Formats: sequence, structure tokens, C-alpha cells
Amino acid sequence: MDVIKGITGNNFIVVGRVGMDLFPAPGEATEHADNFTADMGGSSANIAAGIVKLGGKAALLTRVSDDSVGRFCMNKLNHYGIDTTYVTPVGGEARNSLALYESRVVGHQSVIYRNGAADFEMTIADVEAVDFSKFSALVTAGTVFAAEPSRSAAFHAFELARAAGLPIIFDVDYRPYSWPSAAVAADVLSHAGALSDVIIGNDDEFGFMAGSKDAGLQKARDLARTTAEIVVYKMGEHGAVTFAYGAETRTGIYPVTALKPTGAGDSFMAGLLSSIAAGQDLKSAVMRGSACAAIVVAKPGCAPAMPITSELDTFLANHTGPTTV
Repeated sequence: MDVIKGITGNNFIVVGRVGMDLFPAPGEATEHADNFTADMGGSSANIAAGIVKLGGKAALLTRVSDDSVGRFCMNKLNHYGIDTTYVTPVGGEARNSLALYESRVVGHQSVIYRNGAADFEMTIADVEAVDFSKFSALVTAGTVFAAEPSRSAAFHAFELARAAGLPIIFDVDYRPYSWPSAAVAADVLSHAGALSDVIIGNDDEFGFMAGSKDAGLQKARDLARTTAEIVVYKMGEHGAVTFAYGAETRTGIYPVTALKPTGAGDSFMAGLLSSIAAGQDLKSAVMRGSACAAIVVAKPGCAPAMPITSELDTFLANHTGPTTV
């Protein structure tokens, strides 16, 4: 599997949720707010938006609720230039996820509504409707595996993508509130990781899959040695370790005054993939992904905060440089 060639194609099928984000003015607590901004959210949709804003192509594979909130999400996907061919409305009691979060760090509150989530209704038939040969790589976030029928459908998407020659790029994205138990999550996410060519996660997520945080770094190293070509082990303010092609590379971060803690991981993924697609070497691509994360945490919103290429280049030109490790 030529992972870099697939990413360089810069045409991604992204599997997973789109939702609505609501956030009050910067610094304001939700309980004191009278006005909220509404925009697109959901890890997979955010990643897709970030890729498109950086010049790539992305189509989303998911389900949305057949109601006004689902239509809001569809409108936002179109607004950000994301292909909605494989986004299917579902009726009944299914509902789009809603994230209500604050643009502040001290006392930050994020409240996520995921009961009866529409994206978990994605089926094998939805996956089989996709022409995977049109794309160069598959990207997904771990939440797609948290419930059925989405779990089986997502694993089937892995099979069909692999058969079509697409590399599989997996953001662990462990969200405990979506899973029936930690034991199920650890087993399923580990299985998904073993099937992936590129794995991105933080120290808590790799530690979770390994059974303890202390074992997380070794888990990442083992995956890179056995099944994955590229593994990025993120450590927040302490930077990241990238395991690829027999080498381990440590990188720092771009310090900024954060407005909020949300959106960094999605922006990192979009920046990493887009930079590889643009011909950057892997270390430079990781650093550009880190710069994208820094840009997003310093601005309100997630999808609207994702940088375009000129904004990313300006940030890199004006920033004093990454931290050393």
C-alpha cells in the first residue's frame, strides 16, 4: 500500500458525523448567554472542512436527521464545499448530534447531546453505494465504531476501501459518552487501529487502547512496527512523536493564547494530510498540522476557525517557531 501516494491524491472519502455547534461570545459562560452562534461541527465533518479549505477535495459518508437540524448540517456541508453525495437523511427518532461549548479555557464547559444519534444509523447499504475508486484515501474518526449499525458499516467501508487500493487513515477520537463500555471501546478501537495505515491519537487514547497510559507510547510504536505505516502520538503541549518507516521523530508545538480547547485534533488531521498532499516531508507536514491546531484553538468555532492555505502560511511566517523537544 503506497500511503503517501494515496494522500497525495488529495481526494478523501471521510466517514463519520456532522453535527450542529452552538457557542456563545468569547469568554462568556453558557448559563449567562443570551445569544449563540450556530455552525457546523462533528469531528469527521470538521476534518473534511479543513481539507477543503486547504485546497483538497472531501466527501462525507454519514447519515443526518430528516429535520431542520439535519438540513442545517447539509447546508453547512455545502457551504464548506464538502461533497454530500453520500449523506443520507434518516427519519424517525434519530437526531443529529449537538455540541454546546464555550470559547474560554478557564471554566470551559462542553455539553454534547448524542442520544439517538443519526450518524449511528449509517448502514452497510450506505457504504456499498460509495464508488471508492473515485477517491484516493479514506479518513475516519473512532466515534463511527461506537454503536451499530454504524460499526459494522464502517468496518465494511474499510474492506471496500482496501479492495479499491485506498489507504485507511484513522483518528482514534475516543469519546467515552458514545460507547456502551470502556472494554468494548478498547477492543473495537484496537481492531480498527490494526486495520489502518495511518493512525493519529493522543497519549490518553493510545494509553486507553494499551490498557494504561504508561503503555501508550509503546502501543503506538508497536502499531508502526507491525501494521501501520505512519503513527502520530500526540502529547498536547509536549508536542508529538511520529513513528514512520523505522524512524521516530519528535516535534514541538506552536504556542498561542488559546481561546478554547476544542477543534485542535480535527484541524491537525486536515493540516497533516493537506501538507503531505502538497509535497511536504512528513516532519514538515506534522508541524503544519500543529500550526493548524494552534490557529483553531485561538479562534471561536471549529469548522469556521479552520485556516485556508494563505492563513496557514502567514501564521508560519510570522510565528517565532515551534517549541523544541
